[in-house]
Amino acid sequence: MQTEPQVRFFLGANSPSGFYSLYDQLIDPVQAREILILKGGPGCGKSSLMRRVGQAAEKKGLDVEYIDCSGDPDSLDAVVIPQLRTAIVDGTAPHVVEPKYPGAVERYVNLGDCYDKPALEQIKPEIISCMEGYQDCYARAYRCLAASAQIGEDVRALLDTPYLEAKTAKRARGILSREVKKTGGEPGRATQRFLGGVTWRGLLCRFDTADALCKRVYELSDSYGLAHSLLTHLAAGAMAAGHDVILCPSPMAPDRLEHLLIPALSLAFVSTRPGLSYERRPYRRIRLEGMADPELLHRNKARLKFSCKVSAALMEEAVESLAQAKAMHDALEQLYNPHVDFPRVYQTADRIAQRLLSQI
Repeated sequence: MQTEPQVRFFLGANSPSGFYSLYDQLIDPVQAREILILKGGPGCGKSSLMRRVGQAAEKKGLDVEYIDCSGDPDSLDAVVIPQLRTAIVDGTAPHVVEPKYPGAVERYVNLGDCYDKPALEQIKPEIISCMEGYQDCYARAYRCLAASAQIGEDVRALLDTPYLEAKTAKRARGILSREVKKTGGEPGRATQRFLGGVTWRGLLCRFDTADALCKRVYELSDSYGLAHSLLTHLAAGAMAAGHDVILCPSPMAPDRLEHLLIPALSLAFVSTRPGLSYERRPYRRIRLEGMADPELLHRNKARLKFSCKVSAALMEEAVESLAQAKAMHDALEQLYNPHVDFPRVYQTADRIAQRLLSQI
């Protein structure tokens, strides 16, 4: 029975520019013992295989990091087992993963062999029809996200002033002096993960992952997307002190930080906004809009309210399109599922788990 929160991230994002990938951050292939790249189309059991291997590793007491699918957060795109220096990843589009050191580190697992190909040939027209409609829904979602992001950029251009930068830099120095002690070792390293995503269920954030990795969680109340400057200062200070950090970009602006995790210090900084709340009581709460120029906020109150309303409406449209895409993908999987040899998929998963866990 699962008693501890699972560590779950995203490595892909539905972003204003389309699918945004961080899959090169999955695991360092130079340090990895093995990376298994799964190939195969819809409904062939890739997520089921990864979940089965992850559960087997957990039963042996190993930590497992689950990478959720940005299109469907109930499905998996990868699992990482740090103690085994091993990862298993769905290497199909849109997050195509190809080996850097084939044979030496990475190897393919072809689950397409589990299809009943003659049976699928009989339903080829239905499969083609589902595929085409699915892509159209994603295209509309990305157009809506792009429009919403433009409004967000306009708001940040208004409020991201030298006044705000000075305030956030001062606050960061205070937090670093209180929370971050130097290790005396080499500078820390940074890895990137999306903590949240725009999904068919709406805007999600895996705050439970922050709770699983960190006992002290700062909540950054951030209605206008202003957290980047503060988080950048904090990340730089933590790494300079010798601590590894997990940088979590915004799916709506992947070049900007939205959250920061420092597991070695059991310290996290998570951003919240209307409609995206941190349900637990935070260690501390910082209201970022309170650090913006108060005169600017007062003078532009109506403009900011209107911008937030329009941006939220565009986000709702994007989510609706993603929900339509999800329904079409479900229909596609329903076409495939009866023609997949799932016992063979599970046998493959069990063989992989047995081999990996024999290395303990």
